[in-house]
Amino acid sequence: MSDKKLPAWDLSDLYKNINDPQIEKDLSLYKRKAENFAKAYKGKLSRLSVEEFRKVVKDIEKRALLSSRLGGFAYLNMVTQMKNEEAVAFYQMVEERLTEYSKPTIFFSLEFNELPDSKIEKLLKDDVLSAYRYWIRRLRKIKKYQLSEREEEILLEKSLTSGDAWVRLYEETSSRLVYEVDGKKYNDAEISKLLLDKDPQTRLKAGKEINRVLSENGHLFTFIYNMIMKDKAIEDEKRGFKSPVSSRNLSEDVADQTVEVLAQTVKKHYKDIAHRFYKLKAKWLGVKKINYWDRNAPLPFSTDRTYSWEEAVKIVLDAYKKFSPKLYNIAKDFFDKNWVDVPPRDGKRSGAFCSGPLATEHPYLMLNFTGKQNDVLTLAHELGHGCHHQLRIKNGELNEHTRMTSEEVASVFGEMIVFQSMLQQAKDDKEKLCLIAAKVGDMINTAIRQIAFHFFETRAHDERKNGELSAKRLSRIWVEEMQDSLGKNVIVDEDSSNIWSMVGHFFFLPFYVYAYSFADCFVNSLYQVNEAGNIDNFADKYLDMLSKTALEDYDKLLQPFGLNPNSADFWEYGLSLISSYIDMLEELDKKIS
Repeated sequence: MSDKKLPAWDLSDLYKNINDPQIEKDLSLYKRKAENFAKAYKGKLSRLSVEEFRKVVKDIEKRALLSSRLGGFAYLNMVTQMKNEEAVAFYQMVEERLTEYSKPTIFFSLEFNELPDSKIEKLLKDDVLSAYRYWIRRLRKIKKYQLSEREEEILLEKSLTSGDAWVRLYEETSSRLVYEVDGKKYNDAEISKLLLDKDPQTRLKAGKEINRVLSENGHLFTFIYNMIMKDKAIEDEKRGFKSPVSSRNLSEDVADQTVEVLAQTVKKHYKDIAHRFYKLKAKWLGVKKINYWDRNAPLPFSTDRTYSWEEAVKIVLDAYKKFSPKLYNIAKDFFDKNWVDVPPRDGKRSGAFCSGPLATEHPYLMLNFTGKQNDVLTLAHELGHGCHHQLRIKNGELNEHTRMTSEEVASVFGEMIVFQSMLQQAKDDKEKLCLIAAKVGDMINTAIRQIAFHFFETRAHDERKNGELSAKRLSRIWVEEMQDSLGKNVIVDEDSSNIWSMVGHFFFLPFYVYAYSFADCFVNSLYQVNEAGNIDNFADKYLDMLSKTALEDYDKLLQPFGLNPNSADFWEYGLSLISSYIDMLEELDKKIS
């Protein structure tokens, strides 16, 4: 599939290019605004009137927009060309200057949280300031974890040469890895596609090659991960977080106990979901046990169909339109207005994502599209993120807050409605079985495997407290957690023991992974409510819920659907959908055997 036929995004909505003179003007403006803000308000917050506080908030909002535009452009410009030293250097320059220039404003959240509750209540009674109540509420939540101004300044300065620097090294190193199978060289994104090949030997060669390359780079990745874990532990200890996951949970507005209930509930269902499915898959692949690399393999009797970019877009948009014409109209803009970067190419970051640098403007989608069925569902996933962002634009820059647990809801739901559309168009039992099997595999990757990742992270961070972990030890923890979650019908051994270093979230967003499982169960529960047909105007209520995910607690978000996220039954209900699909697979298997 030629890159020329696939669209690439246009970032000119942000800046023309890295030499755009507006960039230097905006960096200088950001610096002046930060300095003037400190001169005007430092040490004075307690004496400000309501009218003066309005000016404070507007000033903060303007600076946030500038910072988001500059940093967002630098990152998006870099991720499609990570071998371009000029693009990487530009990104680092912008990050360093934004960090340096923001230092004078560190006082604000510290001083704001010294204000008495009576003052906050007075501010929130104002018509203008009440619109920022969600932002104010988040500021107050972090009060007990804040340090002194000098300590906060040091942490901010050091972030560029500590945690952030290690993440940058990890991403640059990963993007430069070269894999070779049968004399042909592949980048990170391309080699992963070979794992979806019908030929088991191709998958085996690709899997072993990935593990070999990661093993060769194991010393560096192990060192980076140890530094990231230690850096996080130091900050967590200084701030007073009880456990390594607690800071992430605070960001998510989720209690530690809620996450623990989710994790343990999922773990309880390893056997009747993942283990049961992989037993079936081994049978379909004609083996007693499948290799780790065969988890996502196509079935021998599946069609080899590939999709053009135009076909993929039509499938996704048609499914979105059937669910909600409003959702369709939002989604269509991404293709009409060139907000998507599609082709895999040398130096481009692997995987896919949606990035919205500014909460008040449109986001961008990055894909590595090669025409596989999974690529169609990936498009549905990332487009769900994009539509979710668009539904929240009216909330403003400060009120908007990325909660990973809710961020994944719209994307997973987008996948679900496209999957259901594809399933309804299946011609026979074999095609249905292949579609459902692929979907169950994805759901296990999302709901089950990500919790296994969570347990890997938890163990690694806990053991790191006693000193650096070796590559061998990290691989051992990885193998144990994968074996536990996948079951005896999946071979997890030395040929897949280094794959932990391929999970980027371990490095750049510690403890993010449980958000996928959270969202999958969340969506599965919502989907089953929709299928039951007991909620009037479900689609409109769903879109309304998405518009408020950064503003309200989960119990309020789910109240219109009769769901209670504080109950273990909620997670059980979500997992039951996966079980029901496996029941369908067992019935279809009997029919085609």
